[in-house]
Amino acid sequence: MTGFGRSEVINEDRKIVVEIKAVNHRYCDMNIKLPKRFNHFEADIRNLLKEKIQRGKVDIYITYEDYSKSNVCVKYNKEIAAEYIGYLKQMAEEFDIVSDIKTSGVGRFPEVFTLEEQSSDDEKTWEYLKASIEEACDMFVDARIKEGENLKTDLIAKLDNMLEIVAFIEEKSPELISDYKKRLIEKIEELNANTQIDDQRIALEVTLYADKICVDEEIVRLKSHIESTKNILLEGGAVGRKLDFIAQEMNREANTILSKANSLQISDRGIELKTEIEKVREQIQNIE
Repeated sequence: MTGFGRSEVINEDRKIVVEIKAVNHRYCDMNIKLPKRFNHFEADIRNLLKEKIQRGKVDIYITYEDYSKSNVCVKYNKEIAAEYIGYLKQMAEEFDIVSDIKTSGVGRFPEVFTLEEQSSDDEKTWEYLKASIEEACDMFVDARIKEGENLKTDLIAKLDNMLEIVAFIEEKSPELISDYKKRLIEKIEELNANTQIDDQRIALEVTLYADKICVDEEIVRLKSHIESTKNILLEGGAVGRKLDFIAQEMNREANTILSKANSLQISDRGIELKTEIEKVREQIQNIE
């Protein structure tokens, strides 16, 4: 399922922005982009997100701005300065030149003075970061719930249509047996009008044919799968994988009905049934 969530946590010291975007995916695939200073929080962020997101290709973007004035400090590297001064004196002696070493000059050399970011309070930073992530997650989940309600309505309509198709097949199946018996008798009479028809043989042929085309078990299982799917959808929750399995079972039953079908009407409705099942399977891939 798709979804979007965004949050900002701002105070006088910092600003944290979290954006969560998702597109349909069969599994849960999280891609987190965050500032380098938050790298050690990545495992905690993933665990927090997995509590509310179980499916989808999810991109999480986290940005951070530090407003604190004491964020960085200047560090004086005495050892490096001493090396520079020592080499400058050595150069003056070796080349017999006047040494004009000045503090301001040495201070311009690389690594003599450096800016260092002061260590922050990780516990406090995580509190702000966690609050922002949870707020974005809540917005993200709300968006998915709204989409899920629309998807549920559409799926239930498709399932109801599938029940109508199954009911049609169930109603027409017994007629195939009586039609076959009638055609069989007509064929025998046509081949040899003087031959007495063996009722027991006809009954045996009809029984074998009925057993060959019988779809009673498939219809019972299909009805059960369709009703189970509807009930699971109405119960809600993370049901995508469970529904995916049931849809595969429905497809298997529909294939069996088509293989046994000996009627153009039933074949047409069986194909329609398979089409509806495929539509349902595609949409189930989007359900968490």
